Amino acid sequence: MPEKRGQQHHRERLSEALREEIETILEGELGDPRIGLVNVSEVQLAPDSRSARVFVAVQGDDAEADLTLEGLAAARGFIRRELAERLHLRRPPELFFQADRSRQYQERIDELLSRTKKKTK
Repeated sequence: MPEKRGQQHHRERLSEALREEIETILEGELGDPRIGLVNVSEVQLAPDSRSARVFVAVQGDDAEADLTLEGLAAARGFIRRELAERLHLRRPPELFFQADRSRQYQERIDELLSRTKKKTK
């Protein structure tokens, strides 16, 4: 059964609000040394809004990204509690952090395209 338009719009607004608040929390309120420079690129809410996949872009190499994801997993409870307070949510979604590698893929594609341009000249 297709989702009603109002529910879809509500989920989109909630996911954007979650993205903004999580980014604010990550910028200044976590003291875990494992967490490096992080940008929240996207939050995808499940259809029932009980879980959310948080895509984060981490500055640095893969080892730093893995450490950052460990730190974020450890801080998951704190972040959920803060989200419940700030957004007045009775049941904040369960958060699952995932590295956003789209920027790396884009750079690799650009590199390959520039190589093919050079070869055709």
